[in-house]
Amino acid sequence: MSPLPASIPTLVRTRVRAAVRRPARLTPEETEARTLLLRLCSLLLQYPDAELAAGRRVLSASIEALPPSPAAEHLASFADWFAGQEPEALERHYVEMFDLRRKSSLYLTYYLHGDTRRRGMALLTLNQRYRAAGWDTDSGELPDYLPVVLEFAALMGPGGGEAPLRQHRRGLELIHRALTDSDSPYRHVLAALLTLLPPPTEADRAAVEQLVTEGPPNEEVGLDPYGAYGDGEFAPPGTFVPPTPAAPTRVPPASTIRVEGPR
Repeated sequence: MSPLPASIPTLVRTRVRAAVRRPARLTPEETEARTLLLRLCSLLLQYPDAELAAGRRVLSASIEALPPSPAAEHLASFADWFAGQEPEALERHYVEMFDLRRKSSLYLTYYLHGDTRRRGMALLTLNQRYRAAGWDTDSGELPDYLPVVLEFAALMGPGGGEAPLRQHRRGLELIHRALTDSDSPYRHVLAALLTLLPPPTEADRAAVEQLVTEGPPNEEVGLDPYGAYGDGEFAPPGTFVPPTPAAPTRVPPASTIRVEGPR
């Protein structure tokens, strides 16, 4: 989109930009489908323990029932792989992708604030957002854990509920790129999610490139650039220690999983 003329008052320009980036008004059916997509992404990005593995048929059926869309196509590609893997292989792949690689960690505030004190404030602010909305995650996870953020978005809707996803879009782009570079099927889940967000701006693209080469902010001094190290790492071991993962977010037993599609 071409830049707006400088003669237009600042307030008007700001409102126009906000309208361009705001999701279009959705019908009740579209809202329900969007909620289901977000909830499916949340479930599929959780640790694939025995309960989640046992619910794969229900998840696959829910994905097949989605209205046609690019997001549904991406989730269908993931579901084909997910359904065909042995449970132990799923667990190993998940740990390798999300627990052992900083470039595809699921803790979103790391990409925006890195290993700085600002990250603690960002976590507090996010938790306050949840509480102000009357939502208690009760999962034992940090508030920036992507499946938690997705569940909040599903519960609260495209406006305020999806605001944390829009705020951390650059981190989501980086996770998607890292998963794509690793040829992980989880790239399809991130791709599905990104189709629900406003298109990236030039500033977003530039920031992602900077993250790839330099890594997130860091308050330490005397360190070599992040990007000079091995695959999946921003810096040498010990430079940044991700938060100790909580116990995997639990999902209901397979017999009680109920993921409804649009009626």
